[in-house]
Amino acid sequence: MGRRPRKVPVRLDTQGIETLTTEEIAAILRGTDDLIASGGRTLLAKVLKGSRDKKVLELGLESNPAYGYYGKLSLSEITARIDWTIRNRYLAYQYQGRFPLLVYTRAGWEIEKETYAGELLQGFDRLLEFPAGEIDMSYLKDRNRELILLLLDKVEASGDRKYIPLLETWAKIEYRKVRERIRRVVRALETGRPEGG
Repeated sequence: MGRRPRKVPVRLDTQGIETLTTEEIAAILRGTDDLIASGGRTLLAKVLKGSRDKKVLELGLESNPAYGYYGKLSLSEITARIDWTIRNRYLAYQYQGRFPLLVYTRAGWEIEKETYAGELLQGFDRLLEFPAGEIDMSYLKDRNRELILLLLDKVEASGDRKYIPLLETWAKIEYRKVRERIRRVVRALETGRPEGG
């Protein structure tokens, strides 16, 4: 029987940081999204720094919305802020083999879900600015169900009928449960009454 590989230890060092702004926490969590259960603190720090590191570019992480958020800070200062989010239970890590990989805690996911759903809704507005033929909504398929339902809640809460064509196109490619929710949102927008109202 072979020896189990020794886990790389994690030593958190917040460098005396006592608090982060809501915006900073959201940016760190947003930066983490592409790394969940596949990357660690060092890679996240490079994303937030805006590094042109080979690994960052290889993985396409320069397209992450939080890329370069902390461009003026050192990697050590950025890592201290990441460590703060771990200490304050917005992020955690779990081992895969020897290496600790970042994961959201429930509190962290709630913030990230809200941020991401808001970005997706802004993306709807951009799609509607340039209506040229059939719009491909397949980028939403197979996304986290909680995230998609929150996005639909936001569309419904907007009360804006302009989203109906996008929703109808999206419904054509979605699974049954999401398709049913989309249809309810369309009805609510058509009637001007939120679901259950």
